[in-house]
Amino acid sequence: MSEKKDRTSHKEERKEYTLNKLTGLGQEIIEAVEQNKVPSVKVPSRGTGNIIYDEAKRYYVLGDRYGRRSLGNVKQIRKLGQMVHVGNFCKDLVAREKTATIREMYYVSEGWGISFKTQQESNIVGEDLEVTLGTTREELGLMPEEDGASVYGDLTLIDEVEVNASKMGKSGYTISPTIDQVDFQSHNVDKVLAVETMGMFHRLVQENAHKRFNCLIVGLKGQAARATRRFLKRVNTELDLPVYICNDGDPWGFHIAQVIISGSAKLAHVNEDLATPDAKFIGVTASDIINYDLPTDKLKDVDVMRLKELSKDPRYKSDFWQTEIKKMLKIGKKAEQQSFSKYGLEYVVDEYFPAKFEEMENQA
Repeated sequence: MSEKKDRTSHKEERKEYTLNKLTGLGQEIIEAVEQNKVPSVKVPSRGTGNIIYDEAKRYYVLGDRYGRRSLGNVKQIRKLGQMVHVGNFCKDLVAREKTATIREMYYVSEGWGISFKTQQESNIVGEDLEVTLGTTREELGLMPEEDGASVYGDLTLIDEVEVNASKMGKSGYTISPTIDQVDFQSHNVDKVLAVETMGMFHRLVQENAHKRFNCLIVGLKGQAARATRRFLKRVNTELDLPVYICNDGDPWGFHIAQVIISGSAKLAHVNEDLATPDAKFIGVTASDIINYDLPTDKLKDVDVMRLKELSKDPRYKSDFWQTEIKKMLKIGKKAEQQSFSKYGLEYVVDEYFPAKFEEMENQA
């Protein structure tokens, strides 16, 4: 009960914090006008020169560079006006405890008289507001169009009503964009297995992998949405569950895993809430391709170029990643996680994952 009260209290604190920040932004501009000063807003830089990989935290963070948007600069008037309108829109959402998709905000902005040329432009202003206020898009009431991925296994949570992720049909529980408003009640698992494709997710569900490995199964749907990354972060830190990731054995699968582990440069301002540095990538590795004699495709030029880029990325500097990247370049091949079906549909559950979990436990 105490933990539930703490969560409720935290939500109320974050709501009050967000409202105060939004109010403060507007008040800062009003006070400047009242004092006959040119209104301006300090906006942290999200340029590549201000995105830093923090060795201690093990994820990307923003540096201390910033710029100012000023009504004294003709080129910045429109951007500052857009930011104020978005801030006012979000303040209303937060106060009324409502949400809107970023697409809805784009269309609502048509009535502001300072409309955006494209949705990408409105998305960027939303991110600017997020980083300026030190809050998250979700706390501002703005949601993506898509839901997160799916989770299956013995996890009971409160999402307005009490649900168990193993009793909602074979598709499991859909991770909501408002996952921070969901309370974890209880669980009977000791790990989380996140897989890139929904094909592999459904294979694991069919083979009762959640019982065999006493785990939650999470289908990432490719590059994990923010809600999915937030869910993985929360179960890792709040429920103390180790997270294991299995993706396709190619540079794009490597990247999907690393975004979960170390965050993305683009979202350096919110990686503290999204990155799970202790998550482990278990495969498909270049070593797996060789050891299991998996069906493969030849690396394309774009794959080779991407692997070389990853080898220089600070997130991949460990011996493990450097070895696997070099090995993949040497063999010139890549493999999908479904390629284990060469040995039968059940092989991945009967042989591959048991061997991988044993390997992970021996390394711990």
